[in-house]
Amino acid sequence: MATLKDATAIAGIGQTPFAKQLPASEKELACRAIVAALDDAGIAPSEVDAFASYTMEETDEVEIAKAIGAGDVTHFSKVGYGGGGSCATVAHLAAAIATGQASVGVAWRSRKRGSGPRPWKNTRVQLPTPGQWTRPFGLLRPADEIGMLARRYMHEYGATRDHFFHVALACRNRANQNPAALMYERPLTREMYMTARWISEPLCLFDNCLETDGALACVVVAAERARDCRHRPVYVHAAAQGLPAQHHGMVNYWNNDPLTGPAWTAARQLWKGADLGPQDVDVAQIYDAFTPLIPLSLEGYGFCGRGEGAAFTEGGALETGGRLPLNTGGGGLSEAYVHGFNLITEGVKQLRGTSTAQVPGAATCLVTAGEGVPTSALLLRS
Repeated sequence: MATLKDATAIAGIGQTPFAKQLPASEKELACRAIVAALDDAGIAPSEVDAFASYTMEETDEVEIAKAIGAGDVTHFSKVGYGGGGSCATVAHLAAAIATGQASVGVAWRSRKRGSGPRPWKNTRVQLPTPGQWTRPFGLLRPADEIGMLARRYMHEYGATRDHFFHVALACRNRANQNPAALMYERPLTREMYMTARWISEPLCLFDNCLETDGALACVVVAAERARDCRHRPVYVHAAAQGLPAQHHGMVNYWNNDPLTGPAWTAARQLWKGADLGPQDVDVAQIYDAFTPLIPLSLEGYGFCGRGEGAAFTEGGALETGGRLPLNTGGGGLSEAYVHGFNLITEGVKQLRGTSTAQVPGAATCLVTAGEGVPTSALLLRS
């Protein structure tokens, strides 16, 4: 079977500052991040001939191509489902480059979520089918839907708020080391967590991702070319997307087991196309819009057994030096929430050896997109 195995690499990464409010437009932020990523790779904008982005991206490839001075573009794609699309943007570029459709691809995400509106506040549009089964009954926000899954997980497998705190603490501890993180030098204690206000019970303030303005981008090229770029190549060893049978958004009502989400489908495809397994992963960047997504993803990607994700977080397992160092830039919970793209760039930093919370000798990194929605994942190696 033909695979993407190590055929392409991420050669450049770039980002803007992160803040609750930035004055620049989403288009300007996107261009800044893309130009920074191209400069990081040592590649001229005129060489870019492929783009991949999220369907929720407000700035399209036509505007980006004109603004940065790209040449003729021979591949462009968009991936849906919000944070579920992050890793898939890189996967689409890798497939295009590996099959000769393009030579220099750029993926990006630009958002003004901190200063802009929330998507679910627009009640004038007709509700999509999943929303018709949730929003009229009070599940208005993603936090409400994940709160439902979290409560079921707690009921079925004995997970506690302490387990969710372990996730929040690991991400905050890494953000405390990262000057670019919104939560830099802002420690989190158990008392702060346990007394924080509810957002959607059982999820408190610190179980929820940040609201952020900012943009990030990466450059994908063939493996051979990457070896001549400015930094050590980070190879796309495997990539996958996952949409399970009878899936229904975050609440997963019609699935036989609502707690077996898209991660399980994506994981089977990911490991099938890899020479490595979960036991070979040195560091992970796992999508953390909400803390309960981490134990669910740990199970889905095979780091522990069914129902064991909460217990996996105990004993500092997610901290530097633990069983699986996690979200080493701070993740969506404590660095910035830009639909998970900062997890991709942090994975690259780890494998380059330039992370602010570097895992010694890290040679493999799993990056995942949003759990609870149709998702995607990358297995990167140095």
